[in-house]
Amino acid sequence: MAKFLDDCQLEAIEKLRTGSILCGGVGSGKSRTALAYYYKQQGGNIDPFTPMDQLMAKDLYIITTARKRDTFEWDDETVPFLLNRKDDKDRYYICNYYVDSWNNIRKYRDVKDAFFIFDEQRVVGYGAWTKAFLKIAKNNDWILLSATPGDSWMDYIPVFIANGFYLNKTDFLMQHVVQKPYVTYFQVDYYINTKKLRALKDQILINMDYNSPAHENHIDIITEYDKEKYRFVCRKRWNIFEDKPIENASEYCSVLRKIVNTDPSRLAAVLKQYKEHPRVIIFYNFDYELELLKNEFDRQGILYREWNGHKHEALPESDSWVYLVQYSAGAEGWNCTKTDSIIFYSMTYSYKQMIQAAGRINRRNTPYKELYLYTMKTKSAIDNSIALALKHKEDFNIKKFAG
Repeated sequence: MAKFLDDCQLEAIEKLRTGSILCGGVGSGKSRTALAYYYKQQGGNIDPFTPMDQLMAKDLYIITTARKRDTFEWDDETVPFLLNRKDDKDRYYICNYYVDSWNNIRKYRDVKDAFFIFDEQRVVGYGAWTKAFLKIAKNNDWILLSATPGDSWMDYIPVFIANGFYLNKTDFLMQHVVQKPYVTYFQVDYYINTKKLRALKDQILINMDYNSPAHENHIDIITEYDKEKYRFVCRKRWNIFEDKPIENASEYCSVLRKIVNTDPSRLAAVLKQYKEHPRVIIFYNFDYELELLKNEFDRQGILYREWNGHKHEALPESDSWVYLVQYSAGAEGWNCTKTDSIIFYSMTYSYKQMIQAAGRINRRNTPYKELYLYTMKTKSAIDNSIALALKHKEDFNIKKFAG
């Protein structure tokens, strides 16, 4: 078993306990580390290898992204541990393991005395998923896996409650949050007693110090845009695509983005990069971008496949291909070691999403020493503002930009 784990993974396993967040960069091997911890908790040993205690082994539930469930990635991870699903015919152990998506987490609210691995952390806020998570955490052993565990103290509320640090959300707010005065909705002004918060965070956050075997080359490609149309929209606040007044900040940004994203120079830049990297993943935001790319690839006779809210196609098996992936559908929960290149046809508003997307090719088992991540952008104010927010590890603020 030891050959499947490196020193930083073994060190993390020793530090983990029920209620921990295993934090490691995208592609750092969190899944295998989590399974090794479960394996050890059930009486197994990693080095030297000994099997789990079949009489004491708890059932394992893995809550992950819909894509990881549908592509059976967790099933591949369980192979070194000789684990089998409940309905497998050739079974090594009495224990069962189940893999399901966060969308179905409420199905498992009443499970007791099992072990849960919550993959790609989704317990932010206080909605239905969080309430189901809290009930599960009360009656089972569990750990969370995340590359980006939280941007603010509010993001940690569910995990702090699940660990018993606070009774509920109200208890946390009373102890640590001062609200902004004179606002019509809840908004944090500042936090108090942050020394306690940092201590609690350090208690549950287990970092894996992982050095990627590949070097990432981040390259900006500057394309053109119609400055006259752009200035007209800025002055008149007019939707030139629907010939009507712009109603809100979101529409204003969308119109400006469509002007810069649909310029012919951007497609030309994509084709140039494809000639240099004949197997490439392209991330995009909007359906109109997808149609532009597909039409051009059809015209050029370029093989492509899609992963988005409409189609879930597998990676092509060929020497040259393009994989068109929508950020919201495929920025996380899968990996690819068949290419060294990603093109971000347009930037996403979310820093976390951008980091997750970049990590699809930066895996422990990548055969490449150099990886290339190309970001298409213009010198327009909208692109510059998005890029600046991402550089500062922040999400782009639509309302602030629109004034």
